[in-house]
Amino acid sequence: MAFVGTHRLNIPFLLLCLSFILLSHSSQGARSYSEFRYPFIKRASSFSSLSSSTYSSGHGENVYDYIIVGGGTAGCPLAATLSKKFNVLLLERGGVPFANSNVSFLSNFHIALADLSPTSASQAFISTDGVLNARARVLGGGTCINAGFYTRASSRFIEKVGWDAKLVNQSYPWVEKQIVHRPKLSPWQTAFRDSLLDVGISPFNGFTYDHLYGTKFGGTIFDRFGRRHTAAELLATADPHKLTVLVYATVQNIVFDTTGKQPKAVGVIFKDENGNRHQAVLRNRRQSEVILSSGALGSPQMLLLSGIGPRADLEKLNISVVLDNEFVGKGMADNPMNTVFVPTNKPIKKSLIQTVGITKFGVYIESSSGFGQSSDSIRCNHGMMSAEIGQLSTIPPKQRTWEAVQAYITRKRDLPQEAFQGGFILEKIANPLSTGQLTLANTNVDDNPSVTFNYFNHPYDLHRCIDGIRTAAKVVQSKHFREYTKNTGETIEKLLNATVKANVNLIPKHTNDTKSLEQFCRDTVITIWHYHGGCHVGKVVSPDLKVLGVSRLRVVDGSTFDESPGTNPQATVMMMGRYMGLKILKDRLGKTAGI
Repeated sequence: MAFVGTHRLNIPFLLLCLSFILLSHSSQGARSYSEFRYPFIKRASSFSSLSSSTYSSGHGENVYDYIIVGGGTAGCPLAATLSKKFNVLLLERGGVPFANSNVSFLSNFHIALADLSPTSASQAFISTDGVLNARARVLGGGTCINAGFYTRASSRFIEKVGWDAKLVNQSYPWVEKQIVHRPKLSPWQTAFRDSLLDVGISPFNGFTYDHLYGTKFGGTIFDRFGRRHTAAELLATADPHKLTVLVYATVQNIVFDTTGKQPKAVGVIFKDENGNRHQAVLRNRRQSEVILSSGALGSPQMLLLSGIGPRADLEKLNISVVLDNEFVGKGMADNPMNTVFVPTNKPIKKSLIQTVGITKFGVYIESSSGFGQSSDSIRCNHGMMSAEIGQLSTIPPKQRTWEAVQAYITRKRDLPQEAFQGGFILEKIANPLSTGQLTLANTNVDDNPSVTFNYFNHPYDLHRCIDGIRTAAKVVQSKHFREYTKNTGETIEKLLNATVKANVNLIPKHTNDTKSLEQFCRDTVITIWHYHGGCHVGKVVSPDLKVLGVSRLRVVDGSTFDESPGTNPQATVMMMGRYMGLKILKDRLGKTAGI
């Protein structure tokens, strides 16, 4: 995280590195049932496991037409939709977001990422590339820990994935009417808009959800009071008599019947918050399904843990092979991001992403500003990013392992809050051609898998990054930011140097970073949390997202994408949950679906 001087801290890097900072306590510990908001949400320990005879037969009262693994961005709208006609069990490994002030308020955006406790809404991980990252662990998924920006996918993306455009255009508004808002623009975002237009990212398309070349304002899931509205609130439209949501329910594996011509999903095994194991069973009908909605990391991980994946990899971990498929976990990608910090001569009001520049050279330009936290947030230890202690300069680059970072942070607890002045310009690569893979580190589902994204492995991605950094630099130098930056005395080279020195990731740095933009891109790459892939259509799942080679198993989330939709994917992933729910109902019931 770059900072200039002793009291200016770069927030985009702060947001990423705070994912790994220890806290004295968690804001999401044991909760009363009233905080679950909806009567169908219960703790996993309340579940009554079935007898072995019921499990094998798929008959009885406590069986389900659909078992959805993952109550996240896609899983919540999917469960709400399917419950209109069928009995649905939604299993979420995390807790609820409703009473967690660090999830609920824009002012605490970075705080949720800082919580490393077992019940945190976010789970930190580091890719093998050395980039710090986080994945959601809460009902509502990524919509609980992201920057809130809402914008639709391009029409090209919808056509490419083969979705019914009419049904898509019914599904987006269903989400938007419930949780999406028009943002109240901050002066910083207005200046950013004018700067984008000055550097040629035009025309100005005003406020719109649509993906259009030029500059625009998008929607947000934060309301005018700065309160976050998540995918979990889409459950309000469910049939409360047909939906059961279990939180703190960690699925261990999918259970298959392998006696037929091809493996058939019959249920799942999960553990509750006390560590006790339970069995959830599908109704014994051909169209009943287990649906994975665990995200780009969770869904391929669950397939592998359940015996679907490359045979050699599974056998190394003594996992019984249900289906040999070499493509599970392959094609993982993340939209790489780099940033330019803009120090200001006065404090700036906090704003997350509201404005975006969509270029024709394959780069998105966004901005954010300010820093703060509410009085009722958990105490945040800023650790290695504290302005008082500097960065990990005492640890040589090659020794900056995760363990070293942890030990360093542990020694730097209870630090005072920094005074922050400034904002930042982000450039991120659209549709990266560089891809990697996901493999199991072990057979413990609570542990993160091993993920490699191979950032900038493809030369075209690196070329676009250079163009993006140059564009971001022009934006910083625009006359519209001079009111904020005059008298700061910082040149672009100094700002880039500050980024290089700030340990934004665990990648060893080079001394010529600011002279070589290629090296700068490689050495200062960070994530924007838009990873996708691992369960690609045509390789792991069919066009209707059914897992190839097995029956009664489907994947509905971003792991099926080979590119991240639009400038920010949450709108399309929520829409996808609604869309696939409607499609499943129509395919199964025809005109009688009545949705």
